[in-house]
Amino acid sequence: MKYIPIIIILVLILAILIAGYCGYHYLRQKTREFSKTMFGTEDITKAAEEMRRDYATTPKSVSAMTSLMLPRITADFPDFHYDEMKERAENVLISFLQAVTTQNTGLLKDGNTELKQQLENHLQMLVSRMRREHFDQIRIHRTEISQYRKTAGRCTITFQSAFECFHYITTEDSDRIEGSKDYKYQTKYNIDLIYIQDRDRVENELDSALGINCPNCGAPISSLGAKVCRYCGSPVIELNIHAWSFSHVEEVT
Repeated sequence: MKYIPIIIILVLILAILIAGYCGYHYLRQKTREFSKTMFGTEDITKAAEEMRRDYATTPKSVSAMTSLMLPRITADFPDFHYDEMKERAENVLISFLQAVTTQNTGLLKDGNTELKQQLENHLQMLVSRMRREHFDQIRIHRTEISQYRKTAGRCTITFQSAFECFHYITTEDSDRIEGSKDYKYQTKYNIDLIYIQDRDRVENELDSALGINCPNCGAPISSLGAKVCRYCGSPVIELNIHAWSFSHVEEVT
């Protein structure tokens, strides 16, 4: 009789083990069935690897509003050169990320004071955390206009670029702590292009070069897309292209 409690305990333990074994195999079978249905393979590890590979090779979609926004822009600025500005936007994005990678602000050749300050702030943040951020083998898939806004004397065109690269973060000793050197990172960024249409109305203007002056008398040109100086009548339309500047770069999540 004294062995009955022990036998009962052993039986319970055996029952628990059998239930756990059966539950494990049931869950494993269901996992295989789910994996087979969703991914075409019973190996969930292989399925996860394939998902990661697909994610690394599938470009992000962009907010493509060019066909809607460009007529509004060219109505305001008849000499706005879309292809040229699109190429400049892509070059600004690439040079900004290369400057981050190399920690060399001098690589950012295009952009106003706001953008340069943004770059410096980002690099200072990385230095304070003793981190380095890398964007290697950048390849842009597509760039479109996503927004056109006119507020407080400032016109803003936002380009959106989808691209891939190897993105990872390391310590100062080159130990990788985030990201991957084996799988591409698919993402998209917004690049803001601005035009100061009336410098007297713009708040917190950081770069006086954002405005434009008459080449003849030096008076400020404040009218949106003005073709001539209202003070001396000199033509200025050819200078409008130079009044545009890139002011901000931001990843879109």
